[in-house]
This record gives sequence, structure tokens and C-alpha cells, in this order.
Amino acid sequence: MRDINIKAIECFETVARQGSVGAAAIELGVTPSAVSQQIRLLEAQFGVRLFRRERRKLILTHDGDILFQTATHAFGAIRNARSAIIRQRDLRNLILRVSPSFGVRWLGPRIGAFLTANPEWSIRVDATQDFTSFETEIADFDLRYGHGQWAGLSVLGVMHDLVMPMCSPGYRDRLQAISDDPGEQLRHAVLIDSVKTMFRWDLWLALNQVDLPDLIYPMAFDRSSMSLELARQGMGVALDSVNLCLADVQRGDLVPLSLDFPVIDFPAYWMVCPSRHLNRRIVARFADWIAEAAQTHEAEARACLTQLGCRFRQAEPPGAAQ
Repeated sequence: MRDINIKAIECFETVARQGSVGAAAIELGVTPSAVSQQIRLLEAQFGVRLFRRERRKLILTHDGDILFQTATHAFGAIRNARSAIIRQRDLRNLILRVSPSFGVRWLGPRIGAFLTANPEWSIRVDATQDFTSFETEIADFDLRYGHGQWAGLSVLGVMHDLVMPMCSPGYRDRLQAISDDPGEQLRHAVLIDSVKTMFRWDLWLALNQVDLPDLIYPMAFDRSSMSLELARQGMGVALDSVNLCLADVQRGDLVPLSLDFPVIDFPAYWMVCPSRHLNRRIVARFADWIAEAAQTHEAEARACLTQLGCRFRQAEPPGAAQ
């Protein structure tokens, strides 16, 4: 490519498109003699005539027509790419990634308030369990569920998780008819496994000193929303996040299996990104907004659970440094 005179080809393409040296000079903002000089240089380089003059008009030769068709296509593609880049640069866009259940059940009902407060911005939400590779993917930040330790990234705490065994009122009543002992109730319960939660049944049972000799999961889901829905339908007991089903708990569609078991309370939701991303005004604005929304929600959830008679037990998230 180093032996191709791009400036001369631009002059040639403009002359061929405009039909005259004078019109091309006006478009390019140079003198007609400068345009003519570039055409002569290009003809000398290619060793062919690109134009012939007929009755004071410039007519493309066969070789000139071949070059013109190619140059027109190439410059058109470049202009289109430039326009696309400029549009993308000027577009006020916020891109974030969030786990599916948290995105649908918690963020989804609230994100409209953020958009209403920031109408000049558009937002794209990718709901996936996979974390963003910020070196190779385009995203402003992740809302992550986890232990809060990701090397090389800025990690802002968003919200604690509140985890307890939950089921439908009817299912709880059937278990209570079997025994007054909550441990014995669990031995007769169908345990619904949320495989992506940090406090799964085996860890929770050990923490609460409940021995189940035959721990099996007839139902296991990688989406908390599915586990909670099955529990709401009376299909078993789900050990999952109150944050994802607070409305169900407030309505009484889901209830604590037993008040003898405290609510596990631990930091679990984080806003994660390279530190440089926090310099974007919209990212900093979102961080402030979600912190306030999470604080309001968490206070509401704790008040609801306290009113039900629940106790809270502070815990470190599994995998966090002690």
C-alpha cells in the first residue's frame, strides 16, 4: 500500500464523479492546477491514460473506468465507516451486564426510574451468568453476585443478600403437621437446589447444624427465579434470596420454613469495572442511583422479615478471605 498515492486517487475519483477538474477542485478545497498535477502523477504511476478529452469534456478511458469503480466503492465504504463511528461515538449509551434472575426480578422493575431521571441516555443490559472480560469485551460495568474479590478491578458494594428456606404456606403447613421439629420437617421436605447461589443446602445445613443423611435434590435450577417459582407453587423448599422475591414474601405467597432458622445476611451484590470506567459521568451517576435504590430495598426487606419474626445472622460470603 505504500506505493499507492491515496491523495492522487482521491483527486481522480472526485474529478471522475464531478466531471471536471474545476468542480473537483472546489469540492476538495484546492486549486485546479493542484488537481491536474495529481492526475498526471497517477497516470505516470499506473502507466496508462485515465481520461480523454472530447469536446471540452473529460471522458474516462477503459482503465480509468476500472479504477473509478473501485475507488468509488472504497471511498464510499470509508465514508460509511466514518459515519458509523461518529454515530457510535456521539450515542449516549450505557452497557452493563447482570445475572439473569437479579436482572429480571430486582433490576428490571427499577431500571425505568433511572432512565426517567436520565432521558438523554440509552441503556443496554446483558443478562448472563458470565462476567465481562473488560480487556476484550465492551461493557461499562457488571452487577455481580459473588464474594466481592476480583483482582485488578474496582469493586463497589451494592447490597447484602438475605437468604432463608422458603416455601408456600400450604407446603409449610403440611410439614408442620408431620413434626414440630424444623429439622425433622426438612427430612421430609423436597429440597429445591439453586445451583448458582453461594449458600447452597449443604453449606446452610452445616451452618445450622442440621443433619440430613440422604441429601438429594429432585429439582435443581441454575436460575433462582425458577427455584422460587417452584417453591411458590408448593413443590418444595427453596433456599434462596429474599431480595429476589420480596413481593412474594410481602404478599404471603412465600413464607419462611421456620423462624427457628435465622436469615443468613452477607454482602453479595457488587458493581464491578476497571477503575477508569468510573470516570464516565453516567457510570458514576448509576453507581449513586443503585446505591440509593439498594439501600431503600434492603431496609424494606429487613423490616418485612422482622415483622414476620425472623432473626438475622451475619456471615462471610463463601470464598471470601477471612
